[in-house]
Amino acid sequence: MSSTKLPSLRKNTTLVEVDESGADIALEKSLSEEDVETQFGKVHCTMKGTPKPNRPVILTLHDIGLNHKTCFNPLFNHEDMQEISRHFAVLHVEAPGQHEGASTLPTGFVYPSMDQLSETLAIVLKHYGIKSAIGLAIGAGAYIMTKFALNHPDMVEGLVLINISAQSEGWMDWAAHKMSGWAHTLPDMIITHLFSKEEIQTNHDLIATYRHHIQNGVNQSNLQQFVKSYNSRKALDVERPVQGGTINVRTLKCSSLLVVGDSSPAVDAVVDCNSKLNPTKTTLLKMQDCGGLPQVDQPGKLVEAIKYFIQGLGYMASASMTRLVRSRTSSGTSIASMDGSRSRSQSTRSHTNVEQRGRSQTDVSMQSVSNSPSEPVLPAPNRTEVSC
Repeated sequence: MSSTKLPSLRKNTTLVEVDESGADIALEKSLSEEDVETQFGKVHCTMKGTPKPNRPVILTLHDIGLNHKTCFNPLFNHEDMQEISRHFAVLHVEAPGQHEGASTLPTGFVYPSMDQLSETLAIVLKHYGIKSAIGLAIGAGAYIMTKFALNHPDMVEGLVLINISAQSEGWMDWAAHKMSGWAHTLPDMIITHLFSKEEIQTNHDLIATYRHHIQNGVNQSNLQQFVKSYNSRKALDVERPVQGGTINVRTLKCSSLLVVGDSSPAVDAVVDCNSKLNPTKTTLLKMQDCGGLPQVDQPGKLVEAIKYFIQGLGYMASASMTRLVRSRTSSGTSIASMDGSRSRSQSTRSHTNVEQRGRSQTDVSMQSVSNSPSEPVLPAPNRTEVSC
């Protein structure tokens, strides 16, 4: 399948960074934007940095009502995220017509389904000549990213999924939207999707900011079509493998980190999704004192969790870990030992990693620390239920 590469808008800046030896190095970080043509419509893409050989890119996808800037800028602009950005190029993808300044989609345009949107991700990676990615997505984007990973497991090395719902929209959800639609505008409905009732009632500045983003950052006609597509989704076709059960159950092949704030409206949906995934490859992270958008509310903690996750994939072995420390549960259950290393599959490089132990589920707390005299112990990758 061929794709047409349209002219891109490029802006280059020079950054001073520090390499692993501590020496200052000057790097030119490129920022390029373009519309990638797919059979399901044009997809707006923003590439930050240059993809590295034999290394995945970080591939992002936003939620309804947001674009890549309003969704992910608070995370990627956080100082601790710069260490990750030095190691990986970042490719932001926006659903058709959802990017900043997008024109109204033409009359007669049939908005793609969730399945079709997941296929656009494969087309985009092939367009850029990228072999694999680490997915980072939220809400509707997390659902689409998961579909992509299920259908193209060879292109996904890991997933960080915020506020993921594996469910179809039930009758009660449909009725609530219908009833809300009679009295409220589309931005109001999206606000209730993104934020908890407590946040809406108490954090007026945050809600006002995102109401402005929803109303002014996204074309309202296009947004309505994206919302309709998401509300027409089917349940994800995934099943938790059971020992002694069916061998060929459909499940994610890659490691996954599920993230949700403890007061998010998506808590129940994320817990339900976690129950459907392979427990030996999935970590559920509940962020304490956190609302509907962890990347906005607690970006520092989320960055640290992403670093742990990426290290579990075999990358960034020398990354600094200063904010979080693993502690055992009150029952004293041990998770993993730190001695030993393993070679990363499908790669010629070796990375320091943790020795893994198979188990079904373990509760772990990750607490903020300051002035820690030693590096914290890494949690076993993709095998834990975590709160931080």
